[in-house]
Amino acid sequence: MFDRCLYFNTAALSRMLERVWTQAFIPFGLSPPQAFLLRAVIAQPGQLQRELADALTITRPTATRLLDGLQQRELIERRSSGNDGRELEIHPTAAALAIANDLNRASAAVTRRLQKTLGERRFGDVVAQMRQVREMLG
Repeated sequence: MFDRCLYFNTAALSRMLERVWTQAFIPFGLSPPQAFLLRAVIAQPGQLQRELADALTITRPTATRLLDGLQQRELIERRSSGNDGRELEIHPTAAALAIANDLNRASAAVTRRLQKTLGERRFGDVVAQMRQVREMLG
């Protein structure tokens, strides 16, 4: 019935992937959105909240909620940017840096498993096509 429906198929795929990534990040006590946001903070410390929201294509209020959760777990800290007292830079804590390699390994393991299931070429093609569609619709 919905074979040709972009919404239905992407939503179904999203639910399936959410389960896979949730399992991968359980050992860290993080949801997939929290884990990806933390990985972005670790990869580039000092980004502003709006920059992180834009990079992850999430709304600023969603970024705030995710960052609040990471701050409660003492994985990030917010620091004044110096340019504008209202802007805060986001930095990883020592606790975040301590789990960074394990977090990246968990993510890489999921990616490898998906590549194995789909085949590396198809995996790469699907990701590239999804990014193109996202950019075209964005």
